[in-house]
Amino acid sequence: MKFVDEASIRVEAGNGGKGMMSFRREKYIPRGGPDGGNGGNGGSVYLAGDQRLNTLVDFRHTRMYRAQHGGGGKPKLCTGKNGEDLMIAVPLGTKVTDVQSGDYIGEITEDGQTLLVAQGGQGGLGNTHFKSSTNRAPRKTRPGTPGEQRKIALELQVLADVGLLGLPNAGKSTFLRAVSSAQPKVADYPFTTLYPNLGVVRVGNHRSFVVADIPGLIEGAAEGAGLGIQFLRHLSRTLVLLHIVDMAPLTGDGDPLCDARAIIEELHKFNPELAQQERWLVLNKMDLIPEDEREARCQQLLDGLGWQGPVYKISAISKEGCRPLVGALMDRLEALRKEPQHDD
Repeated sequence: MKFVDEASIRVEAGNGGKGMMSFRREKYIPRGGPDGGNGGNGGSVYLAGDQRLNTLVDFRHTRMYRAQHGGGGKPKLCTGKNGEDLMIAVPLGTKVTDVQSGDYIGEITEDGQTLLVAQGGQGGLGNTHFKSSTNRAPRKTRPGTPGEQRKIALELQVLADVGLLGLPNAGKSTFLRAVSSAQPKVADYPFTTLYPNLGVVRVGNHRSFVVADIPGLIEGAAEGAGLGIQFLRHLSRTLVLLHIVDMAPLTGDGDPLCDARAIIEELHKFNPELAQQERWLVLNKMDLIPEDEREARCQQLLDGLGWQGPVYKISAISKEGCRPLVGALMDRLEALRKEPQHDD
């Protein structure tokens, strides 16, 4: 299924029912007074989180959502039926804004969480409401108020603990396959990943985390080149970024140091806050480098970057070095989850 992470829909809450004008007509009760009931309230429109969903593709086909109108008031002081609320299921991580005003409405982050996006109208008043000592037979009623109508923008930010960064063909998808049961497309040409992929990494009983693989970045991405920049928002919620560097580029003139610098530069251009996020360096395709040259090449890269953070040397295709990396990530994530500043 194609990944869709943005959509715009129109939501219309139900109108309130109109109030009833009615007078009692009963045997042996002369001059019966007013007995018109109030109208029912219109239904509201809510978004509801559903962990089974992972895309907004359904909203590309259905763009209008209406809740039920409230029923009109009835005689004998009977209030009209309230309109049913409309619940719209959305994936976790959906951010909602008003298209016209640009106002932030809210965000869905938990399964079953609801968010009001259009308030139903209030029911109107029947003529009974206007009865007074000076007006025994009011012929006045009040219609219900209209339900709220608005166009809203939905933007999906996938909820993952770890995000993968790197140039196209750096081995991000291969790494995701190696450590999880996800099956992203893998090929020997750039841009095989066209949309974000998620994988659950299980380290042990009740120990797991989610990894997000986004399309590879290229130089000039911050100005709109390539695919990955439009998906970088999905890494904003991650706790740790893995910067995967291809240590054996397909092209003979490829330079891992220049490639790593290019990714860091694009990250700073796109979002300085994201660039300050905790980032680990993962040197991939080590199996393609002669053993007697590995240490020297790795050290040259680290010296060129002035790197002070964690470094892991792996081969995603053979899974060499992946287990220690996954274990260290799990330990770090468990520590970060306990820190108050990372609570949502």
